[in-house]
Amino acid sequence: MPLTPEEQKKARRKALLLLEHMDRTEKGLSDRLRQAGFSIEAVEDALAYVRSYGYLDDDRYAENYISYRIGTKSRQKLLQELCQKGVDRETAQRAWERAAELTEPDEQALIQAAIEKKYAPGSCLDDKEIRRLYGYLQRRGFSWGDISQVLEKMEISRKRDNGEDDSFDREKCETIP
Repeated sequence: MPLTPEEQKKARRKALLLLEHMDRTEKGLSDRLRQAGFSIEAVEDALAYVRSYGYLDDDRYAENYISYRIGTKSRQKLLQELCQKGVDRETAQRAWERAAELTEPDEQALIQAAIEKKYAPGSCLDDKEIRRLYGYLQRRGFSWGDISQVLEKMEISRKRDNGEDDSFDREKCETIP
């Protein structure tokens, strides 16, 4: 069925309304317009319309997304989130490189801040706590090597399991390999 002028106008208006409240990716806007019941032709026309005015730009979206979150999330996590939002990997990578030029991201500082929320420097953790901590940080996109370096720097060690009581004793701790 051909695109009617009325549907074209409504789709364009809806696209502008959605972009008025927040920046969106091309995929995100397309999905929202499809959810609103517009035909594929109307969605494509509305995307072309807002793109022609510069209102829809995945490069700009990726740069803004990364610049606001570069101090709180790992590089890997940010790139993954952008890909889930429909930004292609190359665009996300370019945006990361541009943002990293302006702000030197320190992933080890992010790891240390996350660990300090849970444990004090110099803590002695059992195997279960160590596994949970590594899992928590790896799910946030941090590498095993970076996590290990930060744990070593913070002097967080692992409790030796020798079948004795769980009372704290610094001599029962060993460094984490």
